[in-house]
Amino acid sequence: MRSWLSSWRFLLSRRWVLFFLAIILVGWATWWLGEWQFGRLDDRKERNAIVRANEDRSPTDVAEVLAPGRDVAEADEWRLVTATGEYDRDDTVVVRYRTRNGYPGVEVVVPLVTAEGTTLLVDRGWFGTDDPLIKGTDLPAPPPGQVRVTGWVRADGTGRSTEVDDHSTRSIASGPIGRAIGREVYTGFVALKAEDPKPNKELAAVELPELGEGPHFFYGLQWWFFGVLAIGGFGYLAWDERRLGPRGQRVGTKRRSGGPFSRRPSGTQSVRSAPPSTGSITPDTYDAAGDSTNAATRPNSSGKP
Repeated sequence: MRSWLSSWRFLLSRRWVLFFLAIILVGWATWWLGEWQFGRLDDRKERNAIVRANEDRSPTDVAEVLAPGRDVAEADEWRLVTATGEYDRDDTVVVRYRTRNGYPGVEVVVPLVTAEGTTLLVDRGWFGTDDPLIKGTDLPAPPPGQVRVTGWVRADGTGRSTEVDDHSTRSIASGPIGRAIGREVYTGFVALKAEDPKPNKELAAVELPELGEGPHFFYGLQWWFFGVLAIGGFGYLAWDERRLGPRGQRVGTKRRSGGPFSRRPSGTQSVRSAPPSTGSITPDTYDAAGDSTNAATRPNSSGKP
């Protein structure tokens, strides 16, 4: 038992303790990321359930769902509402950089002034254009006069993208748009489903949300797999070092004797073998240096040439 414990004593070294702490950190991070993905999956399922329930409900008057200064309730997201009023085309707000199926375009938000005086922001749909700064007067006109609209309730966007500059924005939010056009507006907005009467030229319909669950389940499993892989890798490296010693101090792996890479006992020398001879060379001999013009000339010991 004592020898077994001593063979694992290297795990108490500074290097292995730091390695172990790093693996603990990686394991916690992958567990948290997996839980985060599963949490997003639960949120997606809950949102899909709300959308499906609201799809089966009959349209109701907008004043029963929305109100100025009151945030859109989560349970009312994508609920069908109706409103009657007149469009104010001059205060059309263009939502820039809305690509659809690879084509550039904008979304068109037109204020609908209701009989009560409160303005409802209506996202009338998508218009394909290469000019993100196109003006509302250059877009297809909404129906004139009294119009009855039916649409889905949407919550406001958030962040700096909701800033409005010259009737143009990146994300729809009732507060910034209401201040830009100088009107009291319902909090939230409506994604248009139908208008009565219909316009001369319709915009592309608003895209409805996808009700799939997305890849969150597989992403969660993937993060957990990475955590298990990290822990398994730590165990393997520890077992490998216990068996063969530290990697930087290991002697080469033993080979089978007699093979081309077999190890020799220390202190012995290998016998060099000369390459096989392919022929014999017999040197030319001469009787005297003067017999050949090719022979080397030796100096005379007497100093005379």
